[in-house]
Amino acid sequence: MNSTTFAEVSTAFPWFFPTVVFIFGACIGSFLNVCIYRIPAGKSIITPGSHCGCGQPIAWYDNIPVFSWLILRGRARCCGRPFSFRYPAIELLTALLFLACWLLFPPAKALCGMLFVSALLCATFIDLDHMIIPDAFTIGLGVVGVALSFFVPGLHDQHHSIFIVASLHSGITALIGLLTGSGLVLWIALLAEAVLKKEAMGFGDVKFVGAIGAFTGWPGAVFAVFGGALVGTIWIGLALAWKKIFGKATPAAPRAETPEGQPAEIGLGVHVPFGPMLAIAGALYFLALHPWVDAYVQQTAALLTLE
Repeated sequence: MNSTTFAEVSTAFPWFFPTVVFIFGACIGSFLNVCIYRIPAGKSIITPGSHCGCGQPIAWYDNIPVFSWLILRGRARCCGRPFSFRYPAIELLTALLFLACWLLFPPAKALCGMLFVSALLCATFIDLDHMIIPDAFTIGLGVVGVALSFFVPGLHDQHHSIFIVASLHSGITALIGLLTGSGLVLWIALLAEAVLKKEAMGFGDVKFVGAIGAFTGWPGAVFAVFGGALVGTIWIGLALAWKKIFGKATPAAPRAETPEGQPAEIGLGVHVPFGPMLAIAGALYFLALHPWVDAYVQQTAALLTLE
């Protein structure tokens, strides 16, 4: 489909491409559910096909994103065992994030954004489940982000009439974002460890912020760190308030472990996954907050240089 045909279809049927993107996002969300479960377990994400916990294969008509869960009322047709609500929730969230990318950005940047938010979702739920972020979503995502920046300069809003110039500017922006993000978090982790005399942040978080910076540039990486800290403070604060009011932990509370790796309640001296907070802040910057954050960065730089 050439650009003229694309524009004609979009004008005649403005709902067509958003609908396709939404459905595509839901299907990708179903695949992300597979990745979230199988990658930490070291299993193939290709084979075998989707199957129930009892071992029976799941038929295609019982594997339609969101709708199959609703039709089956959250239970497997073969044995009646319940399926977690998280499965359709991730499918719906992926669909909405894909739709947001499509509506907010030009097609090329939108596709890059879809890849970015998919990786953020996988990293988020794997970190919540296992307190780890696999290298595929840190090192791998960073490498992909830098490569895409060279091939799709629009990812960093570089639109020079000479492609090679825009490509170099975009690629350098990604590299600076990767190095700034990972370097900043590494120094924070080292300083915190020196003060607290124990590990304060996992090395996976260091690599993860670098990967976010490859897609957002250094302002996005810095925002992910400090915005993620704010998100974490609010999230944990709400979880503690819920427990105090209702006398039990909310299912939405982040996982917590003792330094020895034993399950624990949220409080002082326990470890909680920081990856989800970083991912939320990174997605917020990429999708919505970058104009305000970038403007603040520019104003701050002007003040510091007395321009």
